[in-house]
Amino acid sequence: MKHYATFAFAAAALAAALPAAAQDLSARPTYEAVTLNSGFANDPYNVSVQSGGSIDSSGIGSPCTGFIASAPDVRLNYQSGSLPLYLSTTSDADTTLIVNAPDGQWYCDDDTGEGLNPLVVFAKPQSGQYDIWIGTYASADFRAATLHISELSGY
Repeated sequence: MKHYATFAFAAAALAAALPAAAQDLSARPTYEAVTLNSGFANDPYNVSVQSGGSIDSSGIGSPCTGFIASAPDVRLNYQSGSLPLYLSTTSDADTTLIVNAPDGQWYCDDDTGEGLNPLVVFAKPQSGQYDIWIGTYASADFRAATLHISELSGY
């Protein structure tokens, strides 16, 4: 019985040390839920957000960087067509972009866009739900940013 208690204590300590999956894909988006069909008007569709959060996105995997919130900043329900899908941000801060696509895969970028702005391109986007987080490099460093959703170009 003594060995069982030691094992249980060690397992509990190990579980507490491992990072938990902190992104809540079922949570309501903090800023906006938007539905767009391919060929949407007003391209790019822009959403003003505050980037950042307290969760280190590197736990999602490489090349994810920056700190984000638990709930997505924006949820995009998208009906694809023949055009690519560009997700990008602009900000005075150095932001990052983390996207969970309809297939459950994570896509992350730091500085592919103009200057220090991130850009994620889906050449042949899937129809479905895209959960989007905009991160910053310091925990709880909330900075003004704009998410751009476009089929014409990355901003």
